[in-house]
Amino acid sequence: MRARYKPWADDYLRENEDLVLFSAAEYKGRWREVISQEHPIHLEIGTGKGQFIAGMATQYPDVHFVGMEVVKSIIVSAVEKIAESDLTNITLLNEDAQNITSFFADNEVDQLYLNFSDPWPKNRHEKRRLTYSDFLEQYQQILKPGGKLVLKTDNRSLFEYSLVSFSQFGCKLEEACLDLHGLADPTNVMTEYEEKFSTKGHPIYRCQVAFPE
Repeated sequence: MRARYKPWADDYLRENEDLVLFSAAEYKGRWREVISQEHPIHLEIGTGKGQFIAGMATQYPDVHFVGMEVVKSIIVSAVEKIAESDLTNITLLNEDAQNITSFFADNEVDQLYLNFSDPWPKNRHEKRRLTYSDFLEQYQQILKPGGKLVLKTDNRSLFEYSLVSFSQFGCKLEEACLDLHGLADPTNVMTEYEEKFSTKGHPIYRCQVAFPE
């Protein structure tokens, strides 16, 4: 479902510059100027309305979480959610992940999350999938050696495609779960989509891979 246009979004984001980093490309290789402490950086691509990143930041206060969301009318919801909290270990980017190496230098990110990404089911759209090899090359570049990627989705086809893509790229599969909620992982932080799909009885798939060093 397409997000409803919010004409006030630009002004609202500008009013919250303590949470939203503008001109993010200027900070490539300089993220320690954004993060006051020597915390590891965990990046979520496709932050949506911010439920996951807020929950993770609460659960792991010694990690700095960066959330990237390209849709302005959606990221404002994340800003609202985080602005109401006392969380100080989150930075949001209203940017497109197509060229993620424009925003992060080599080895600058410790871990990466892909949550309920668009599956782009048609074959002609394969290159748009966030687990396509071109994206994996960028992830490997910005991640520290042995850096990890965690994927969650309700789309079985995307999950299977991603496992093959990871394997062909040389990633080490550390976890593959076909029913995340059946696993009852107490550390799992749900996204908005995850709550919606699991309530409808959809299985949630999760995997974790480590990139080749």
